[in-house]
Parts: sequence; C-alpha cells; structure tokens
Amino acid sequence: MPPTELLVFREANGRIPMQDWLDLLPSKARAKCLAYMRLLAASGHELRRPVADFLRDGIYELRPSYRGVGYRILFFFDRQDAVVLSHGIVKTQKVPDIDIQRAIRRRNLVRAEPARYACSLAPKEV
Repeated sequence: MPPTELLVFREANGRIPMQDWLDLLPSKARAKCLAYMRLLAASGHELRRPVADFLRDGIYELRPSYRGVGYRILFFFDRQDAVVLSHGIVKTQKVPDIDIQRAIRRRNLVRAEPARYACSLAPKEV
C-alpha cells in the first residue's frame, strides 16, 4: 500500500491547531504522538485498534498514551491516499462530542476549499 499523505487543518488566519497542540505537550508525549502519526502515514485506512479507531461520521482518532495519559488526535480521510489531522486533545472519559463536531466542521471546510484549509506538515514534524 502506498504511503498516506498527512495534511493538517489550517484555519483561515493561517493558524494550525494541530501544531499549536503538539507544541504544548511534554517532549516524550509529543514524540509518541508523532510516532503514531508516522504509523498513520504508513498504514492509512488499514490502521486499527489499539493505534487508531473510528469515532463517528467519518471522524477517526489516533490513540497514543504516555504515563497513563490518553492523547487523542482527531482526523479524517480526504481522498484515498490523504488524511487531514484536525486537532488533538487530552482524553478524559471519552472523546467529547464538541471535539467530534469540531472535526466534522473542519472536514467540511477542507472539502469545500482544500487549498485554503489543508496544508502539509513541516518535514521535521513527521
């Protein structure tokens, strides 16, 4: 299977929520999240639990954890060979509905204007 292109959601003002979130993580948790992102790039649609899982309405999650803390990276597929990382959260009980709704809104923006709302990750990030 060819590698999956990793893209990130970019807001209209140029801000990249995924990058902002990664920058706030402790270095070892960040490294674990980046490792899971590399797995997603390598396996795409074939990636399954415990690494990734389907949430609902076309939204999926990467499921890294570090020292008992569950991190979640919400994403959606855009074409057969591309995935867009919406944003990350620190998980409590379950992924909050508000975060799934945020990812759905972002997916709709990307589908309407992909050049404006999606961009490649910086090479150092993956």
